[in-house]
Amino acid sequence: MKVFITGNMGYVGSVLSNVLNKIDSNIEIIGYDSGFFGHSLTGVEFFPEQKISVQHYGDIRDIHQSMLKEIDAVVHLAGLSNDPISNEFEKVTADINQHASVKLAKMASNMGVKNFVFASSCSMYGQAEIGARKETDPTNPLTAYARSKIGTENNLRNENLNNMNFTSLRFATACGWSSRLRLDLVLNDFVACAITSGEITILSDGSPWRPLIDVEDMSRAIIWAMKRHKDNGGQFLAVNAGSNNSNYQVKQIAEAVANFIPNTKILTNKDALPDKRSYSVDFNLYKSLAPDYQPMISLDQSISRLLDGLKKMGFSDKDFRNSTLMRLNMIRKHMENNRLGKDLRWNTF
Repeated sequence: MKVFITGNMGYVGSVLSNVLNKIDSNIEIIGYDSGFFGHSLTGVEFFPEQKISVQHYGDIRDIHQSMLKEIDAVVHLAGLSNDPISNEFEKVTADINQHASVKLAKMASNMGVKNFVFASSCSMYGQAEIGARKETDPTNPLTAYARSKIGTENNLRNENLNNMNFTSLRFATACGWSSRLRLDLVLNDFVACAITSGEITILSDGSPWRPLIDVEDMSRAIIWAMKRHKDNGGQFLAVNAGSNNSNYQVKQIAEAVANFIPNTKILTNKDALPDKRSYSVDFNLYKSLAPDYQPMISLDQSISRLLDGLKKMGFSDKDFRNSTLMRLNMIRKHMENNRLGKDLRWNTF
């Protein structure tokens, strides 16, 4: 099997390539990445991409159709990864996350790719106060990031994709250890807070709901989608990817970390404006379609792996929210050093 992975040098991609190699040493992995975070390695002593077949560097907006020749599956992870980035770069988010994604899917269809996997997000449900959100419920995207995800689905839903299956995995909030760790994710942030200061500072009142999924379980869902047949969900499928048992309020996530790491205090910001991004999610469709690829990593296991990884790094930065382990900070640093332009394209050196 020949798999083309965009954004393979990111938080999720670094784990996915490793998981794919473990389950099938004969799989051919072709990576395509901008390289924004390629140097941001955490807890590894070698370049993870040594294990893949080919590594390409480039902007997803510039990818050429010929690169998809003889590819069996495309896994599209590349994109601006969260709300803070999309809020600062709203137009670029639409260009990269939506318009380039639609273009790539059409090119893949033209080149005879069998399966296209799009990494989407449950954040498209936005503010959902009553009940767990199903795929058939209305979406309510509150940010440019969330709008780009539902926009890609809407643009492709009625397209002629020839014989290609399209799977949009509406992932729960990512968490867990990676060789390119991000700390701008709620669980990862709380573990880093606990081990560096003994305090978890919640930037809201802690009441919003978030579903969680470990990055290893995200990889498991992607592998299912890479192999999915049309009779298992249809040619075009948008599905919530996660587990019903992993819907938590933010304060419950903090409590789980505090229970795992003794003497940790939890501080909430009672004066914070209400966080409208609050949603619990129904994952029953994913459970029925992919019974053999269900999430296996518990919240405690995710916390334990993060704790072990950060300790092995000797991590002690109490000011990590201003560090380059936050993706927006890394982008800003590239720009401050004239490496990236305002359109988030690499400058010519």
